[in-house]
Amino acid sequence: MSAQTAGQQQGARSRQQSRLLALLRDEGPMSRVALGERLDLPRAKLAGELTRLVDTGLVEIGGPAASRGGRRSTLVHLADDLRFVAADVGATSINVAVTDGRCEVLASQSEECEVRLGPTPVLGLVVELAARVLDKVPGRLVGAGIGLPGPVSFRDGMPVAPPIMPGWDRYPVRDELAGKWGCPVTVDNDVNVMALGERHAGVARSLDDLIFVKVGTGIGCGIVLGGKVYRGVAGTAGDIGHIRLDDYGPACACGEVGCLEAYFGGGALARDALTLARSGRSTMLAEALEQRGRLTAQDVGDAAVAGDFAAANLVREGGRRLGHVVASLVSFLNPGMVVIGGGVSRLGHPLLAEVRSSVYRRSLPLATGNLPIVLSELGEFAGVTGAAWSATDRAFAGS
Repeated sequence: MSAQTAGQQQGARSRQQSRLLALLRDEGPMSRVALGERLDLPRAKLAGELTRLVDTGLVEIGGPAASRGGRRSTLVHLADDLRFVAADVGATSINVAVTDGRCEVLASQSEECEVRLGPTPVLGLVVELAARVLDKVPGRLVGAGIGLPGPVSFRDGMPVAPPIMPGWDRYPVRDELAGKWGCPVTVDNDVNVMALGERHAGVARSLDDLIFVKVGTGIGCGIVLGGKVYRGVAGTAGDIGHIRLDDYGPACACGEVGCLEAYFGGGALARDALTLARSGRSTMLAEALEQRGRLTAQDVGDAAVAGDFAAANLVREGGRRLGHVVASLVSFLNPGMVVIGGGVSRLGHPLLAEVRSSVYRRSLPLATGNLPIVLSELGEFAGVTGAAWSATDRAFAGS
């Protein structure tokens, strides 16, 4: 890996330095005067904190700031060579990016990979992809973050009894990657990092209360309350894919029956699409199956948009069921926004319309009167953006 690691530089050493670094990440370059005002620090104290951060290589002093009258202040910004690795591991694919200190993606690479293969090959591929993207934008690696498709103990940095990840239970993901990269690593549920990504850089930027619903191979929900991810006592908050809708419904990967995920996850859509194609009820899906030998959720979306009644009905029914669950979340949490992302969200506005209809019909008007329900703005980059944000929080906080 060509990028230097900076494991010995654990970021800020004081609360003031952590706040300063976070402010430069969130707001971009600022003058010394503006920094002092925002942080409420005397000039001498600010100068001392900046000197220490410059010495550790986290901050650089640039040119003159815009004049506010009198002597010009100088601009302060995060060091240009700071690098963060961000990985979004899904059920069937991995996306790895390298960002700068402001969590702007500089380079990324994705590859198909089944998380069921186990931690050794999957994390090996994560490390390999990280090496490739770091070679494209060399710098100093100061932190990393990774999202995993299952329940995660954020404190311990490991997955806990994930239903679709055999061999991963309590695997020391954080410690293994920190040892390989020589920097602090954060490990979280993939939907939580997606929620963070949208909150800080996407359609929900600056909102303190929101829910992010991921509909992919699995279904989950990231909950942001008061500007922070709510994970629950054991890290399983938001696991809505395994809410039971019907005691006699289809079997789910978790071992139960009738779960939301068993009705509307990516695998469930592919299963139902195959049934429609083989029964002759959908000519478009039958043609797609004949051409490629398999069907996906995207095939359902394409057929629905093209006017295939049976495919459109799958989207409507799935959106209705998802909307019922989201309506309960809205009534309980009263969020400022609902964001829908993940691979199945590419079904687009037909899906969104069904979810909106269910939520607005089932929740109290006071909760939904000014509630936007929207598609993710960041798309496939929501996860890596949020993972990078989590990594910067950890690295800038220091030891």
